[in-house]
Order: sequence, then structure tokens, then C-alpha cells
Amino acid sequence: MSGNVYDELKERGFVAQVSDEAAVRRTLGGKPVTFYIGFDSTAASLHAGSLVPIMAMVHLRRAGHRAIAVVGGGTTMVGDPSGKSEMRRMLDEATIRSYGASIHAQLDRYLHFDGSGAVAVNNADWLLPLNYVGFLRDIGRHFSVNRMLAAESYKLRLEKGLSFIEFNYQLLQAYDYLTLFRKYGCTLQMGGDDQWGNILAGVDLIRRVDGGAAEALTFPLLTMASGAKMGKTAQGAVWLDAALFSPYDFYQYWVNVDDRDVGRLLRLFTLLPLDEIRKLEALKDGGTNEAKRVLAYEATKITHGDKAAEEARAASSAAFGKPGGGTDAASGGNVQLLPTTTIARTRLEAGISPAELFTEVGLTPSRKEAKRLIEQGGLTVNDERIVGPERLLTVKDLGPNGGMLLKVGKKKMLRVVAG
Repeated sequence: MSGNVYDELKERGFVAQVSDEAAVRRTLGGKPVTFYIGFDSTAASLHAGSLVPIMAMVHLRRAGHRAIAVVGGGTTMVGDPSGKSEMRRMLDEATIRSYGASIHAQLDRYLHFDGSGAVAVNNADWLLPLNYVGFLRDIGRHFSVNRMLAAESYKLRLEKGLSFIEFNYQLLQAYDYLTLFRKYGCTLQMGGDDQWGNILAGVDLIRRVDGGAAEALTFPLLTMASGAKMGKTAQGAVWLDAALFSPYDFYQYWVNVDDRDVGRLLRLFTLLPLDEIRKLEALKDGGTNEAKRVLAYEATKITHGDKAAEEARAASSAAFGKPGGGTDAASGGNVQLLPTTTIARTRLEAGISPAELFTEVGLTPSRKEAKRLIEQGGLTVNDERIVGPERLLTVKDLGPNGGMLLKVGKKKMLRVVAG
């Protein structure tokens, strides 16, 4: 990568706040620096919103800097109040360990932990053995309660109630930074913009305790042009785990983003050169759809690999790229790569109401909603609109290879096969 990676991050839209821009730019433009980002173990998988910090780490790693991914086995036991209106659900230690192992494996796909260019650590290793009184004496005395209460992450929670255990979170995150500074020479912490106060607390702690110099950089908290939170759909989170959110659905998430978001998302979530992204941004009308397909393919390739991205693109092309050709494709060909659900053949032989089937497979939230969509002409089987509530789906709707393509509108679909 030519030039300074800090300039690359800034042009791609990764930079919200930085402690000392000149110092960070100078540092990232020189010899390799060690940096870190923390990921708390609050779920079995990270989601698409986590790709902002992950992609920033990828850029710095490609530029020759050393990445430390901190899996927050210790901090998860406390719970980060940042950006939360309520206290997080408390997880037991075994669950946190299990989640942490899954997150470690996911991060390895992007960062390739080799012990030198990229390292994974778990802050449970140094936080759980702490002597509480000694920690308060040695670390807690450097924190001003007044300054902590002024932090945005705490102010948002004071009215609804901030637990004492959450109040300790900033101390623990700052101690993480100090520990990594001492053990690995880590001098840059990055994170979401809601982490700004916590990261600065670590910068200040390193200065006070060790007289060291460290820096902070935060990423913008993304919302889509529609106002929706990045990485969320009406059905829930866009998980990075293929078992929770299929590569095909992942591809569809990106290919269906708002036209206004395409350029920004290409910068953040692909490794395409900026010159190529500018050309894609300049496309108009139908060309915007081509830019979305490039975004979807590149983002899926980074998360799920080349083969899964190719299959998702082929399935999407088969499903949407042949006007009026959905019936044949539904029963075979590339559409076999679509998310698929199996139902008992005997049920189809008896006949199933569309409202029942669409709701059972998760395409509609309720039978009532399915019936409403039928009245509006919004449900199709093998690209044929369902007309009337008396229509039943039977084995006659299965194609030659045993498949039936269910669609809600133009973009939400699933393949059903008989078993």
C-alpha cells in the first residue's frame, strides 16, 4: 500500500475523532506500530456493524502494523454502558468463554493471527485475577469521578440508572490499554465513537502511571440513509456467522442497500482501490445497481470467502436476473443455492395454505400479515402471484427437481423442498 495508511483511513471514512492527528499520522507513516481494538463476548457471533473496526484493522495490518484483537472475556463480565439505554444482560463465565472462542475464530478469518503481525488476547487473563483493593489503590486513584460522570457514555445512563459495576468499566478498559502498552508496546487504541471517553482514559492512565505516550482514534457510528442502524434488518442482526445468517442473505443485505449509501459502504467494507470506487460512485441510473452488486460480492468475499461469494452472486442472478424465468430456476440450477427449507411431502400432498407456509418458514411474521400481503398481491410462488385465500400449495407447485420458490415482494425469497 502506497502513502500513509492514516490518510487512507480518513478518505475511506473511518476517522471520527483522533487524540493528536499529527502524531497519529506520523506514527502510522513510519515504522510498524502496535494497535488494538477490543471485542466484548456478548454474543456467539459478531455482526455487520463490527466490520467497521475489523476493516480498519485489516487496512493497518496490510500496511505493516501489528494488530492486537482483545476478546473481552473480563470486561464482558462487567458490561459496557456505552450507547446502552439499559444494563446489559449478565452472562455466566462459561457462556462468555464460549462466545469468546467463537469471536476469536471469526476475527482470525480477517486478521490471520500469526503471533507477530496479528495477535489475539483475552483480557480475562489479567482482569479476573486482579486483587480488587489493590486495583483501586494502584489504578482507581488516577480517575476523577467528576470527569467520568461528564463522559457521554455515562451521562446517557444517569437518568435511567447506572449500576456500580458498569461504572467500573472505564477503569478496566483503561487498564487493558496500560497492560498492552507494557506487554506489547501498544501505542494506539481504536474503537467506536461511543468509546472515546474510555479510550482517552487509557491514554491518560498510561501517561500518569508509566509516563508513556499513547494515542486514540474512533470510528463514526454508522446509520444508513434510511435511518436504520448499520447491520440491522427488520428480521434482526446481520450476523457474520454463516450458520446464523447465510452467505446468500449476507449478499442480499448489501445488494439491497439504499442508493445513497453505496459509495460510503464501498469505501468502508471493501478493499477496492479508491480510484475504482470513485468510478463506481459515478455510475448513474442502472449503473448504481452494478455498483451494489460489486459491493455485495466484495463484502461477501471478505467475510465468507471467494466460493461463497460466487455462489451467492450466481443464486442472486438466477433468481432476479431472468425476467419471468423464476419457475424453472426455482426447481433447479443456481437457485438451489438459495436459503432452503424442507417440509414433509405428506403435508404438501394434503395442501398447505400460503399464509401458513410463508409464516412457518419465516418469510412473514404472522398469518395475518401473510393474508394482508396476499390481498395486495405481494406473495408469489414460482413467480406466480397468489390470488385468493382459498389457494393451497401442493406437490403440483414443486418443479422437476422438487423445489418451490416463495417470494415476498421482489427481494425476499426462500426455496422450499419436499422431504
